[in-house]
Amino acid sequence: MTDSDFLTATRIFYDAVAEDYADRFRAELAAKPLDRALLTAYAELVSGPGPVADLGCGPGRVTAHLAGLGLDVYGLDLSASMLAVARRENPALRFEQGSMLDLDVPEGHLAGIVCWYSSIHTPVDRLPALFAGFHRALAPGAPLLLAFQAGDVPRRLQHPFGHPVTLDFLRRRPEAMAALLEEAGFALRSRTLREPDETVGESAPQAFLIAVRAD
Repeated sequence: MTDSDFLTATRIFYDAVAEDYADRFRAELAAKPLDRALLTAYAELVSGPGPVADLGCGPGRVTAHLAGLGLDVYGLDLSASMLAVARRENPALRFEQGSMLDLDVPEGHLAGIVCWYSSIHTPVDRLPALFAGFHRALAPGAPLLLAFQAGDVPRRLQHPFGHPVTLDFLRRRPEAMAALLEEAGFALRSRTLREPDETVGESAPQAFLIAVRAD
């Protein structure tokens, strides 16, 4: 599979479900105090000048939460329909269309990166390139927050909200993701694994890694 194949599939999927997705997950963080605590801890680690990038921002709910924590943050997403929702609901924030695999920023420009359940459509063989790009874009010592579902078996979502689209949601082993980050030049600062919350529809453990650019 080429980069254009999975990027196109991801964009088509989220363009189709954007409005329904935004409605379904608008208040998601309000029901997840542990996730909010991790975002707060991450925000306190951001110290340098420059913006924080919320990569794969979707409808912008995490972008807005980070802005509320005082960060200079903007969102990036493949999906024009997701970005339309994000701009409509957060008119004071900046949202750009693009791929996290091709960050158009100078080296060391970003004060932080948040990748909140948005690397889950990137094939495993593309993860080294993804994390190398994150390393290049971040300032030395700047933090990365990576959130994903833990496990080995992908989840295939077919016809969500009645739309004729299908996409695989890839689950990862936290130790494998941590090793890839370290190979890319990151130093791990925090590894969190929490049990699935069935009250909000989770079916797998949730993993959160915080790392900093080490050089």
